Amino acid sequence: MSWSLEEVAKHRDSSQVLDVTEFLSKHPGGPNIILKFAGRDATSAYEPIHPSDAIQKNLSPSQRLGTLKSEDVQKLDSEVKEPTKDEMRFQQAVKQRPPLNRILNLADMEDVAKQVLPHGAFAFFSAGTDDELTLRENARAFNRFFFHARVMRPVSKCDPSTKILGYSSSLPLFISGASTARLGHPEGELNITRGAGKANIIQMVCTYSSIPHATIAAAALPSQILFFQLYKNTDLASATKMVQEAERLGYKAIFLTRDVKSSWILEAEEGITQYYAEGDAEGATNFLGTSSLHVNRNNALDAHMSWQVTIPWLRSIIKLPIVLKGVQCVELLAAEAGVEGILLLRIDSSLPPLEVLYRIRQQRPDLFDKMEGPFAYGEAGVSKILHILHREISTSMRLLGAASISDLTPDLVERVDWEPVNRQSKL
Repeated sequence: MSWSLEEVAKHRDSSQVLDVTEFLSKHPGGPNIILKFAGRDATSAYEPIHPSDAIQKNLSPSQRLGTLKSEDVQKLDSEVKEPTKDEMRFQQAVKQRPPLNRILNLADMEDVAKQVLPHGAFAFFSAGTDDELTLRENARAFNRFFFHARVMRPVSKCDPSTKILGYSSSLPLFISGASTARLGHPEGELNITRGAGKANIIQMVCTYSSIPHATIAAAALPSQILFFQLYKNTDLASATKMVQEAERLGYKAIFLTRDVKSSWILEAEEGITQYYAEGDAEGATNFLGTSSLHVNRNNALDAHMSWQVTIPWLRSIIKLPIVLKGVQCVELLAAEAGVEGILLLRIDSSLPPLEVLYRIRQQRPDLFDKMEGPFAYGEAGVSKILHILHREISTSMRLLGAASISDLTPDLVERVDWEPVNRQSKL
């Protein structure tokens, strides 16, 4: 069945929008962004942050009322839309960005990203929670740890490769999951997948990726390793289906995100969001919905996860390794629960993850025996970042006298309380 623009425009009231009425309360981004586009073309707001299969997965056939009439599709396509101030800034920034070979470090890449990304997108990718105290301290924390270099050790051959959850990685790191990558580039997470595959780096894919999980898995190299970050839904059947689908698609581990119990806010993102939501003379589109705050308000995510229930449930439906994402302290319970790993988190006013890691090493070193962000240039930018990391890690290892990851021992590190000097971009 085909619908005209006039007919679509009639469905502005939630009691009449049969295709989304029941879904409004379940939308992770909150109902406001859907209602804002009621009766209007929402393509520009929808596509950058949703995978192509989102409608098929979340709306039943009876809720998909039909297609827009062809003459009205042409009418929309022929409309001349004035570029917003942010779009004009973006176009100019892309022209002025430096060539990729001038990017010397990650600070340089972040500086370029800040210039070329839409304001809302950069806020989403870079924001910390609430007052961003822990975000700032997380960067400062790295400056409080110094190395004790060892000399007269053979380091002509330096191998920074390691294993993560039993899987090989060319560097002692992996790419953590983040949602809505298409806010930064039309290819979204696929840029990360391709760049990571070439560099033999493991990628974690977020539940709320802007590219379908199956498409990302299909884009990976045959030997490439993908992990899956799970935001557990309150609907147990839905959560079970998602996890089992990830296992079927070939994802090798589940990272269970447990930091959803408090209604934390990404204030930088929220400020940008409110700017657009309250109206903008330039007509800018609110690409971010109503921010991650509404994920908790809508009860879309499970705030009742526990050691006693959630971990056994996950164990019962999959055979994959389980890693807890969101640990903020010396978490002995994680080891006792039998999970294969922990991923530290930086919720505001909690200790920076590096400090938590230091305390775990100091207080419970036995736990180590029990457990084992980049779109300014698309895929090439991802490859460049990984090249920079490989160069810096290898150089640091050689200066430390470490020929392999196994040579990196706690005695090579000392924590100090000096006021750190911030790293800056050299551009």
